[in-house]
Amino acid sequence: MADMTPQKTKMPEQEPQIRNKNFEEVALGYTKEMAIKEAGRCLNCKNKPCVSGCPVNVRIPDFIACVAKGDFEEAYNIITTTNALPAVCGRVCPQENQCEGKCVRGIKGESVGIGRLERFVADYHREHGKAIEVNIKPNGKKVAVVGAGPAGLTCAGDLARKGYDVTVFEAFHTAGGVLIYGIPEFRLPKSVVAAEVENLKNLGVKIMTDMVIGKVLTINELIDMGFDAVFVGSGAGLPAFMGIEGENALGVYSANEILTRINLMKAYKSEYDTPIKVMKKVAIIGGGNVAMDAARCAKRLGADVYVIYRRSENEMPARREEVHHAKEEGINFKFLTNPTRILSDENFYVTGIECVNMQLGEPDESGRRKPEKIDGSEHILDVDSVIMALGTGPNPLILKTATDISTNKRGCIIVNEDMQTSKENVYAGGDSVSGAATVISAMGAGKRAATAIDNKIKMSK
Repeated sequence: MADMTPQKTKMPEQEPQIRNKNFEEVALGYTKEMAIKEAGRCLNCKNKPCVSGCPVNVRIPDFIACVAKGDFEEAYNIITTTNALPAVCGRVCPQENQCEGKCVRGIKGESVGIGRLERFVADYHREHGKAIEVNIKPNGKKVAVVGAGPAGLTCAGDLARKGYDVTVFEAFHTAGGVLIYGIPEFRLPKSVVAAEVENLKNLGVKIMTDMVIGKVLTINELIDMGFDAVFVGSGAGLPAFMGIEGENALGVYSANEILTRINLMKAYKSEYDTPIKVMKKVAIIGGGNVAMDAARCAKRLGADVYVIYRRSENEMPARREEVHHAKEEGINFKFLTNPTRILSDENFYVTGIECVNMQLGEPDESGRRKPEKIDGSEHILDVDSVIMALGTGPNPLILKTATDISTNKRGCIIVNEDMQTSKENVYAGGDSVSGAATVISAMGAGKRAATAIDNKIKMSK
């Protein structure tokens, strides 16, 4: 009989006024007892609607049933048949819009804490589990994967399990992509990402860092090196700006730059020689998860932080949990507000940002109500730094040397239903195809591409 408690088992967390001064993980994870109690809330529905909400189709009721019995290792084995990065997904997936959004328990209460349980299982295995013996028979075929982010790592892992000789080419000096440079330590510890990468290496995946494809090697050169297929999972790292007056002043940054300096280059640690401006008052422009990450990082560096968003809180695309945590930590939100220009002094340093108040009109093409300017509402916010968190697009570097790969007007790679590009034996997936999206959607694309590559190579034998 399921535990019919309407609320999820509470996740222990650092206190807000303590955590907003450090970069240690905010959510502390379940104990064994908490995990077993939460697993007991699952109804083990016959139709398993939660599975349909998962882009990588984790067998959710099956692994939760194992957790309820205390068989955490078997739960891990079940998860990893379809998910190569469970410790990551348990922390950063938008479960409320995916698996948990489909959970029947959410109709008259809170859904089962699927993400929390997945995190617990992965962490328990990392700390207590035995190394899994790998016995994979090589099939003699080679695949190159461009990008060691969620899409690339997932594709590489799935192909390695099928016997392929897989080499991942990563532009940065560390594998992980957005998991390393984009998501802060307090949401996703880098030791967790490193452990997941090691699991893939144990499958035989080779990872070559400092390999900027499009500069060091081109796609054509990879094919000439004898790779039977190439998967491009290079993400979307090209930041967007507003194009307003003063945007090129000193003290205006993209969220990508700030987050990369903090997360990948450890700017928050005194022993790392990473240049970063001491910010006292910061405006973050945007309302997505990246905006929340940038705001919470700036707060931890000692700044007063404002998040400026042109719609209301209800329209914000950021996860509710991230907005809640940001408010707890002292982030100031200015909703229905839009920047119009950035002010600077005679030395070109930011001194403020001029904004205008907005109101919501009729829905636009996205389905959200369109923000409209309120005349005469101009006002100036006193800040010394501005961080643009307005979304990103695919980096064009790779495609400059692979002009036979077709893209759309946003610069995203065009693929067919089998994830293949316009170039024979070159596949793509994740943010380089869809534009900036979620970690788990990129992983789903990596899985589909791995299946398509395998099917194509088998047919060509």
